[in-house]
Amino acid sequence: MSRSEPAAGAHGTIVQIAYAVDDVRTAARRMAADLGAGPFFVRRHPPLASAEHAGSPAVFDHSSAYGQWGALQIELVQVHAAEPATLAAAVDPGSGLHHVAMFAESIEAEQSRLEQCGFPCVLDAVTDGGVRFAFHDARHSLGHLLEIYEPSPGIARFYEMVRTSARAWDGSDPVREL
Repeated sequence: MSRSEPAAGAHGTIVQIAYAVDDVRTAARRMAADLGAGPFFVRRHPPLASAEHAGSPAVFDHSSAYGQWGALQIELVQVHAAEPATLAAAVDPGSGLHHVAMFAESIEAEQSRLEQCGFPCVLDAVTDGGVRFAFHDARHSLGHLLEIYEPSPGIARFYEMVRTSARAWDGSDPVREL
């Protein structure tokens, strides 16, 4: 199979589209009103157990709002701080498309594959809850980052909670704190 013709579901199926925003609550209210996406669940400053950029410790402080827009999860990302400057340049584009997220059976294997495609890792991090994720830089060809992480029971429950909330949502209370 060639790189241009992957089998269905190969190399990760996109499970989320993320937009960089100035304020997650304001952007979530706007997406709910304008597009009917939501409801959104806000997680402010989720702590990271570790973050690495170019082989050295890094800072990635952000807040996110997660909602549903049809069949796809939406993440709104507000970057509060990113260091060093080369990481900040990659993860804080101001506004617009930030990343698409994909599940990977093996984060190491997918990282290797993305590196071979010319998409270098700009952030490799682990949440306080033990979820490892990575951003790979595909801006030169796709205009955004690629986020990868391995599916886990906790992530599956979170995606299902957001999806289920959207099915029963009547448009009220579009922004909720986690």
